[in-house]
Amino acid sequence: MERLTIHTRRAREVVDITEDVLQAVSSSGFKNGVAFLFVTHTTAALTTADLDPGTDLDMLDAFEAIMPKLNYRHPHDPEHVIDHILSSLIGPSVAVFVKDGSLVLGTWQRIVLIETSGPRKRNIFFAIFQEAC
Repeated sequence: MERLTIHTRRAREVVDITEDVLQAVSSSGFKNGVAFLFVTHTTAALTTADLDPGTDLDMLDAFEAIMPKLNYRHPHDPEHVIDHILSSLIGPSVAVFVKDGSLVLGTWQRIVLIETSGPRKRNIFFAIFQEAC
């Protein structure tokens, strides 16, 4: 298991980590299998996305729009619970196939970290499971 450390810069942002993951895959020497990534924070998430200009902001706006304005009961900070819920809805992990040492992604598909409560240092643990022969 390895760790990627990503430093986010804004309270909410979409960070493209595709090149970081590709570098980790290349360093591993694995040619075929699955790369599994898991972010160890309750206010960050992992997914894939198309990152045409402005799409990151569209995603953040959409995430905010789906969150109801409720009377949240989070003991630490009720305003902060939305960050936890968004992270749970998006999810803490993503798995990507590796073929011939490259990530198997669609033409526009990127691996992204969704920051919901930054800026912060985020740890993403990953393991590469080699395909059985």
